[in-house]
Amino acid sequence: MARTHLVWDWNGTLLDDLSLVVSSTNEAFAAVGGRSVDADEHRSRFRRPVAEFYAEILERAVDEEEFGKLDRIFHDAYRLGLTSMALAADATSAIRAWPGSQSLLSMWFHNELVPAIETYGLAGLFTRVDGLRTEVGGHLKAGHLAAHLDELGIAGDRVVLIGDSLDDAAAADSVGGQAVLYTGGFTHPDRLRASGRPVADTLLEAVEIARSLK
Repeated sequence: MARTHLVWDWNGTLLDDLSLVVSSTNEAFAAVGGRSVDADEHRSRFRRPVAEFYAEILERAVDEEEFGKLDRIFHDAYRLGLTSMALAADATSAIRAWPGSQSLLSMWFHNELVPAIETYGLAGLFTRVDGLRTEVGGHLKAGHLAAHLDELGIAGDRVVLIGDSLDDAAAADSVGGQAVLYTGGFTHPDRLRASGRPVADTLLEAVEIARSLK
């Protein structure tokens, strides 16, 4: 097998939390007089940096200070609903279907991610778990992935990343890795397929594709 290490995304991939992300985003928009979005529009427009997505929906510039405020509102709302979110239906089976080493890299806050992994019964399945160690999120994933692999001591050309966004694909590209994009998350399947990357409708299918990549 040419690719020996799998990096999992968390939100929108292993964790089926699209509905909560949309409702929390709408709380942030409402706080500044913005309109709401539904899941389909969110999946069609969401991107990183998240401030650019917010600016598009609000139809005006969003500076760093305002984004910090919106990000806090989003995460406060997200935390309140998190206990009702479940893993993707085949998440655990997909994790166990990968024959090599695997790790988890999330844009969710690290000090909240680690106990969540335990709550969902996934502790001990990953060689490393990394979330954000900053107070404000919303940035690109590429630098985060490079640091993650550096800590693991794994070269990018050994890696496949399974995620639900075009930013996941860009992050994999930036380290010389491969990406398989999952249609069950925050990005509309048409956008994922238009990227030319391998696309999967289930996580088990994503692992099967990942195992075939050179």
